[in-house]
Amino acid sequence: MANRAEKTSPVTVIRRLPPGAVNRIAAGEVIERPASAIKELVENAIDAGAARIDVEIEHGGKTRIVVTDDGCGMSADDLLLAVERHATSKLTPGADGDYDLMNIATMGFRGEALPSIGAVARLSIASRTAGASEAWALSVEGGKVSGPSPAGFGGAGTRIEVRDLFYATPARLKFLKSDQAESTAVGETLRRLAMAREDVAVTLTSNGRRSLNLPAETKGDAGRLRRLSAIMGKDFSDNALAIDAIRDGVRVTGFAGLPTFNRGLPDKQYLFVNGRPVRDKLIVGAVRGAYADFLARDRHPAVALFLEIPPALVDINVHPAKTEVRFRDAGSVRGLLVGALRHALAEAGHRASTTVSAYALGKVSPGTGAPLQGNYRPQAANPFSRGLHAPQAGLGERQSGFDNVGAPSAKHEQGFDAEGEAAALVDHPLGAARAQLHETYIVAQTPDGLVIVDQHAAHERLVYERMKKALDAGDVARQGLLIPEIVEMEGDDIARLEPRLDEFAALGLVMERFGEDALMVRETPAMLGEVNIKGLVQSLSDDLAEIGQSLALKERLEEVCSSMACHGSVRAGRRLNADEMNALLRQMEATPHSGQCNHGRPTYVELKLADIERLFGRR
Repeated sequence: MANRAEKTSPVTVIRRLPPGAVNRIAAGEVIERPASAIKELVENAIDAGAARIDVEIEHGGKTRIVVTDDGCGMSADDLLLAVERHATSKLTPGADGDYDLMNIATMGFRGEALPSIGAVARLSIASRTAGASEAWALSVEGGKVSGPSPAGFGGAGTRIEVRDLFYATPARLKFLKSDQAESTAVGETLRRLAMAREDVAVTLTSNGRRSLNLPAETKGDAGRLRRLSAIMGKDFSDNALAIDAIRDGVRVTGFAGLPTFNRGLPDKQYLFVNGRPVRDKLIVGAVRGAYADFLARDRHPAVALFLEIPPALVDINVHPAKTEVRFRDAGSVRGLLVGALRHALAEAGHRASTTVSAYALGKVSPGTGAPLQGNYRPQAANPFSRGLHAPQAGLGERQSGFDNVGAPSAKHEQGFDAEGEAAALVDHPLGAARAQLHETYIVAQTPDGLVIVDQHAAHERLVYERMKKALDAGDVARQGLLIPEIVEMEGDDIARLEPRLDEFAALGLVMERFGEDALMVRETPAMLGEVNIKGLVQSLSDDLAEIGQSLALKERLEEVCSSMACHGSVRAGRRLNADEMNALLRQMEATPHSGQCNHGRPTYVELKLADIERLFGRR
């Protein structure tokens, strides 16, 4: 027994960390990079009632950040409290002396931003309250406070300067990206905050160069749309649909782009909750569900949605950086977003984006098109300039250069020239059909321009919409399986699917639980034909886990409907008479979403007469 190792128990010592270490830990949660510091400072300026906020950065904000606002300002005593942890002006006690943390009406209230920044950087603050005779300033370096002391500061408001961010935590400094990457992140952060408050002017100066200059707009939809267009692109305002819906005391407003105004990345999808920009998978699922009928999976619309919800129904403080929120009833909020988007898309009717016609006009602008066949070469001189050059040869001498030009494939109906019915058709939104080109494109005349319609894409959308109505009505033919298929799954997957079995049955997929860890599939939608049942069921569960809605089955059915509509529609290359062409135009006008095919491509291009006249130098 002498060789027995003596058992020793570890000694556990709990230590209270010093304030400096506590602040550096908090800074690690709140201040991830220069953009995080600027977000906190700008939010404080907005809560202080600022009408203008100017931001300056150097080297992406690593070496210097300056945020100046014209808000209410702070007194000397306020400055001292502002750099203490968990001190805030954004919470007031109730009659019982308690603080209601679930009823927040400001951009934030954690009270950690300034002390956290001061713990890892060199922080200086100068401020003056409205009507005060003098301004005050203090500084914090590595958590050590100096001041306050009288300072020179014109006007009312606050000026905060942050130098050498993360100098006190060198390890954190190594994880920052290049100056350009950090500057880009700062710009994106400011744009999101500026979108939330169109009535606040925002500027950004990077290394002495003004990179963002957003003047204050009037509060309301018109001002908001101007601010959104200044950030999301000038074409957004011409292609945006107004959103306004309310359900159970929750309201959503904002703007959503037409399906034909789409992008390859989902980087123009924004959600704001009670004026706060947030990142939430809720908007990803809502947008995908609302636009599922109109866009291919690799195309994404541009949307900016503003949610107004009673503070008690949302927790805005679940994330240290306040970039995420948690809804008490996320399903209801998602349903509101999807319903509002779908209603706006339905109201758009056959409208297509203006960028389509702008692109077409750009392609036919003088000097930008491909050279014509034959011996013709475009002249370098501008034919519309005041000093027109005399022609080098007569028309007869140059006629031979056009010998190789092929005859156009067009069909002109003599009946179109008649007055009466044809003239009356011109007053319709898509006008009256005048000709068919290449047995594919219908040319129609409108009161103020012309419309070119892709007959196959247009009819494909019409057929698809009819099929969708049958699908929504539950008229989905089923095929029973000779031998029911057993799909083994994890318990969590089955728990997500089981409450929605009736929903799947309405779409033709009949399932029931089979033991603890499996589902039995008895029937599948007939239009799917042979299908990987296990893969389909797993996709349904994955959708529910990711975005809270099972889109996989409906998307598969709609894909089949889309394919059937494509094969069953009027094909390109088929000649149509005047009545057939006009009938197609009238059906397009009466069918929702007929401005784009099933993949988000336009079904028609509209060219205004004024734009055409500019091409020929008439304007």
